[in-house]
Amino acid sequence: MNNIIYGLYDDDNMLLKGINFLIKKNISIYEVYTPFPIHGLNEILSFKTKNLSILTFIYGLIGTIIGSLITWYTMNYDWPQNIGGKPELWLLNLPSYIPIIFEITIFCAANFICITYFIFCKIFPGANNTNPDPRTTDDKFMIEIRTNKNIEEYITVLKNSGAIEISVK
Repeated sequence: MNNIIYGLYDDDNMLLKGINFLIKKNISIYEVYTPFPIHGLNEILSFKTKNLSILTFIYGLIGTIIGSLITWYTMNYDWPQNIGGKPELWLLNLPSYIPIIFEITIFCAANFICITYFIFCKIFPGANNTNPDPRTTDDKFMIEIRTNKNIEEYITVLKNSGAIEISVK
């Protein structure tokens, strides 16, 4: 059974020094909770990055296709309109449809990437709170270590790294 050890820090610089200290001791860090993004934390922890820009492009492409179909269906197929003597061909009237297609493209890309982000971060409505200490949303920083080895050794290392409070679950 894994034990969960939490080390609480009161300063982001102390947190970074503590993480570097733990990495030098070959202790793997499961999670870090911070009230704001800390520059350089991802590189130190070697987190994998998710490339959301490709998904945004795909969602925008889907929006462009939907926008093109909507303008074609409403202006040429379902109720053909002759506006200003222009021909009814969709491609010839494309410049007048660009604002509509652009708006639907942005709408789809922005909303679908927000939904994707919520799913990746598991913060959708009804999700359980995974933050072990609410103080980490205010001004404290926390390191989470999961291990099935000797807890006392980890507690000693956390104390030496500058943690102000240590708890075990």
